[in-house]
Amino acid sequence: MDSAVPINRQAAPAPTGEQLLAWRRHQLSFGGHAADLDWLLDLGAGLGWQGLQRLRLHPQRPLALGRSLGELEALWQQHRQTQIPLQYLLGRCPWRDLELQVGPGVLIPRPETELLVELAFQGIPAQPSARLPLLWADLGTGSAAMAIAMAMAWPESRGLAVELSPEARTVALSNLNSAKLLQRVQLLAGSWWTPLKPWWGRLELVVANPPYIPTAVWAELEPAVRDHEPSLALDGGPDGLRAIAEIAAGALAAIAPGGVLLIEHHHDQAAAVLDLLDQAGLVQLETHADLEGRGRFARGLAPRSGGFDA
Repeated sequence: MDSAVPINRQAAPAPTGEQLLAWRRHQLSFGGHAADLDWLLDLGAGLGWQGLQRLRLHPQRPLALGRSLGELEALWQQHRQTQIPLQYLLGRCPWRDLELQVGPGVLIPRPETELLVELAFQGIPAQPSARLPLLWADLGTGSAAMAIAMAMAWPESRGLAVELSPEARTVALSNLNSAKLLQRVQLLAGSWWTPLKPWWGRLELVVANPPYIPTAVWAELEPAVRDHEPSLALDGGPDGLRAIAEIAAGALAAIAPGGVLLIEHHHDQAAAVLDLLDQAGLVQLETHADLEGRGRFARGLAPRSGGFDA
């Protein structure tokens, strides 16, 4: 029997800058947002915004892309036709200085949540002379984005990452493993404070990005978010405060004296969230603004009878 003859498939020639810009205009002629297509070129092909701007200076120069234009077109058309987020199609998402694995069943990390981590860093500076939190927790860790950022900033600390969703826990475990943090961050299955019961009264810092979008608002979100990202991580009930109220109610029992609680919430919930923290017995309550200057984060302390200064 004759041996099989391998087929010689020649790779498509590298496009020039001029050809890529023409391809980009053609794709946008069918619809979609230019920012999304440029994001695909950046993360999917390695052509960042600055590189895209330089194409006009050297239109005939061949480009070394991480994916062919045919592959990029297939991803773009799939995104346009199905509204599946590009982050899910690529399986990864940049956040702060990290590149995280993401997929269906796990919330895509948002730029606003970077500020929640920054608030933790401001309250507890990552300096050798500072009193670092020995034990912190991330409630509803999702992809483990915040847990990884805090563990990397505070290498002497120990973290507890809580997640209810099995799909999200799988992704979080993969991201923690990639960051080589499984020895310092323990991933726990369950809802809010319950999995942390063995450590109640000793948690020195707790951060949470719970579901906080009112159900009626969630139902009107763009399809890429409403139909594809997990409602478990977004829908906060009729007033958006269901999970936040539960977190506030358990805070005093779980957080160490002088410990800090930081919560992300909807842009119009600042007064209601501070009221919940006040009713729960937390003190020194503060609201902090998001990237657009709207109150988005609440901070409260457990009454002090020791512990660290925040």
